[in-house]
Parts: sequence; C-alpha cells; structure tokens
Amino acid sequence: MSINRPVATALAAALCLLTAACGDSPDSGGAGARTTGAAASKTGYPVTLENCGRKETFERAPSRVVVMNGASVAEVSTLLALGLGDRIVANGQSYGMSEVPGRAEAIKKLPTGDVKLNEAYDIPREAMLGLRPDLVLSVTTYGFDQKNGFATRDQLDQVGAASYVSPQGCDDDPSKMTVADSYRLLRDLGKIFDVSDRAEKLIAASEENIAAVSEKVEGEKKPEVMVLFSTMRMGGNEFSSVVANGIINDILTKAGASNAFESAARTTFADLSKEKVAATAVDAVVVIAYNDPNPAAYARKLLKEFPQWPAARNNAYVTVSDSMYLGPSNDLAVAKIARKLHPDAF
Repeated sequence: MSINRPVATALAAALCLLTAACGDSPDSGGAGARTTGAAASKTGYPVTLENCGRKETFERAPSRVVVMNGASVAEVSTLLALGLGDRIVANGQSYGMSEVPGRAEAIKKLPTGDVKLNEAYDIPREAMLGLRPDLVLSVTTYGFDQKNGFATRDQLDQVGAASYVSPQGCDDDPSKMTVADSYRLLRDLGKIFDVSDRAEKLIAASEENIAAVSEKVEGEKKPEVMVLFSTMRMGGNEFSSVVANGIINDILTKAGASNAFESAARTTFADLSKEKVAATAVDAVVVIAYNDPNPAAYARKLLKEFPQWPAARNNAYVTVSDSMYLGPSNDLAVAKIARKLHPDAF
C-alpha cells in the first residue's frame, strides 16, 4: 500500500502464512541454489522475469538482498515466509504488529545495514550501492526514481544488482490490488530464489483457508463496513485515512462484507468529512492498527461518536494489522473479519 511521504514509514503491506519459527529459519535449499555452472541447471536457473517492462535474469539465487521501505512489509514478510531471512543484508521495512505470532519481532531483528534514510524515508543511492546488493526489492517504482535520490534500476544493473517491483507497483496504483497480487509476489520470489515449491504450498494453504471461510459466510447478509487506521492520517482530518479501494475490498468480499465507502473515491483512500461519515449507515468498523497497542479503544471511541450507526448499537468492530495488506497472510484477515461479523456461521 503506497501513500504520500513522509507518512510512508507508517503504513504497510502484510505478513506470513507460516509460524515465525518456520518462516525465519535458514533456507535449507540455499547452498545448492547459489551454485553456478553445471549445478545451476539442476536448480532451474537461469530464471527470467518480466517486471515493469524490464527483463531481469537470475543465474543463481540472490544472497545479498536489500528491502526498501516503501510503506510496506509485504516484501520482507514474503521473504521470511519463504525461509529466506538469511539472504537479507539490509531491511528498511517494519510495522511493529502482526497477526502472525513472532513475526514483528523477527522483522525487528533483521539487519538494517546501518543506513541513514534520506528525506523520502528510504535508502539513498550512495548507501544502496555501498551495501553491494545483488537484488533490491521495492514495492513501487518510486524506490528506483533518481529524482527521489534513489539508485535507478539501470544503475543497480551496472553494479550487478537485479531489481524487482512488487505487483501493482509499476504504475503505483494500489487501488487495483487484490489477494491474487499477494500470490503473484510469492510466486515471483519463489522463482527468483528457486523455492517455488514453498511458494506454491503457501498459496495453496491460503486459498484453501479463504475458500473454507467464504463457503461458511456464503448467502449471509453482507455488513457495510468502514475500514480506517487508528493512528494514521493521510490528510488534515480524522477521516482522511478511510479505505475506499484496493486489496482490502477483496479481503472484505471474501469475508462476507462490503466496503461502505467504496464509491467515495477512485483512489485507495477517501478523504471524508465528518458529516459524510455520520450520514452513512455503518454496520461494522474494521480498525487497522500500526504500532497501536490498543486499537480496540479507538474502535469504541468511534462507536460512541456515531451512536446512530448500526455498528454502535451492536458494538460491531474488528481490529487487524498487517494481514490486511499485500503479503502472504491475507487469509488470516479474511478469517478474523468473517468470524467477528458472522459468528453464527462458525
């Protein structure tokens, strides 16, 4: 999920389907995947991916990965879910909370490369080149824009580093994002690191979990839901961080709900007046927490502020964190929301 800087350090994209212990373990297949020559053919290399109009070819698995901030945790979480944490030499992503036990702590323990971030709250060009990466991950093309002080993809290529922009990041429009983009990110990194079997197992488990939930809530009346952040603002008022479009709507649909403010904007976020919010019949509130130890308190505050909502009369709210974003744990958000909004179906 992308937002304007400097708020960029605040929001994120998502986390992993496995337990922290599994996701954070060393890659047992890494040594073989790093080999070249005759052995490389046994691992399926070379691998070529089409990415934002560029072709990136990998002769072996990257071993010095830099993960740019980009207001995301999708990339670092996906690497950990695939067991590739030992390949990261500098991680710029963090969130502080997770639906996956131990994941936030695992991310916090990753090396940062001791990089001093630039005014765009990300890794500047000279620092990036000094890290000697062989792969740089960015959630959008913003992270490779020279105007922002970053190393371009061509400059990285000149020093032997591949680069990758995550799904829907080529045109920087996360309003079009769906859960399928989380699976694409898993598949792409699985191919790059020759761990496609792991990626497909994660995807299959997620699809199975989501399908089981969606089947239980099929035919149920869909609550009209308001989704917003407890601590973040995209503009000057309290309701400038209301989600209108993007992967969150796909998650709501799979959980048997609808976004009450989907038509309020064509972009990811809607900047709403208090009057507009008050006049909308909100059946439930979904609060996304970033480094907020008590998002439920914010949800209760909203329900008290708008007693005319059906949500207030029924005390209907759900709190979630990183599983609402691009990343490998969207099934956790689907399950949590569905169970809260349709308790009789489970």
